[in-house]
Amino acid sequence: MTSTHATACPHCGWPDGGEPFQVLSRHTTATGRTEWTRCGCGSLQVRVVDGCGTRVVSRSGPASGSAPARSGTASR
Repeated sequence: MTSTHATACPHCGWPDGGEPFQVLSRHTTATGRTEWTRCGCGSLQVRVVDGCGTRVVSRSGPASGSAPARSGTASR
């Protein structure tokens, strides 16, 4: 997985501020929580939720055999 500063999935264009396709787990931390999510394209994401809001701090590429990546920003 790689660190990210993007505001949308680089593989399919889904906005990071939108609802994740699937929440895999949530873990409470001292400052908020960490969420592991999966995007609709299959990309695994680690999200930090704290006083600063929600942000994707790491993500993988889509799982092999998942939906193909689309170029540009998706309008969802």
